[in-house]
Amino acid sequence: MANSWSPTTAPLASRKILPSLSYPYRNFIQIYGLPFNFFSLGRFHYFVPSILRSLGKNKVVITGAPGTGKTSIVNGLEQRGFHCFHEIIRDMTSKAKQEGQSEHHISNPLVFVDDALQFNKDLLEGRTSHYRQSKHINAPISFFDRGIPDVLAYMDFFDQAYDDYFISHAENHRYDSVFIVPPWKEIYVSDNERLETFEEAENIHHSLLKIYTQFGYNPIEVPKDDVLNRIDFILETLKIT
Repeated sequence: MANSWSPTTAPLASRKILPSLSYPYRNFIQIYGLPFNFFSLGRFHYFVPSILRSLGKNKVVITGAPGTGKTSIVNGLEQRGFHCFHEIIRDMTSKAKQEGQSEHHISNPLVFVDDALQFNKDLLEGRTSHYRQSKHINAPISFFDRGIPDVLAYMDFFDQAYDDYFISHAENHRYDSVFIVPPWKEIYVSDNERLETFEEAENIHHSLLKIYTQFGYNPIEVPKDDVLNRIDFILETLKIT
């Protein structure tokens, strides 16, 4: 893949002063997405309200390759009353196809956009916006249909280079749990916005596992089962009754 990055191998410029901070201050800054000079004199009181609003609010990502049943799980969680942030890539892909040359539909949506890097930046900002919104909603837990690291995983899959702009977004916006839904050939269906073949979906699954692991997460695999049992598995793992 085009990018090989981990928290320990990233250039010092991308890590800024984070390695010089000791635990738990380093984690504190990462979790709440605070500026790196947070602990400088006179800065603390500016961020106290934001921190207090964030306390006790869990952010849970449901990720996975296309066609794995991920979105059905998110929809099911929403039907049970949980706050869910829905995937935005399908709407973006559909719009890009309408504006591009639809007769050349292939698995890479970046083919029919004028500026592939800007497409991914827009996607990154959309998911970051969801993350920030979750801090202010009146709910103890939010579920996300894909997280910020998904953007980097797809860029790896399509051999598209990314810089510190993308890495810092993933570093500074931390989720509490990550569930990954594995490829399942028996339920896989492609459509106008889901452009990948099943074999490509399997490779995307590995890219997702790799990037989330590189950012310090331990993705929990959701069993191949019906939607209700998958939802029960996630809630039981999170100890939500």
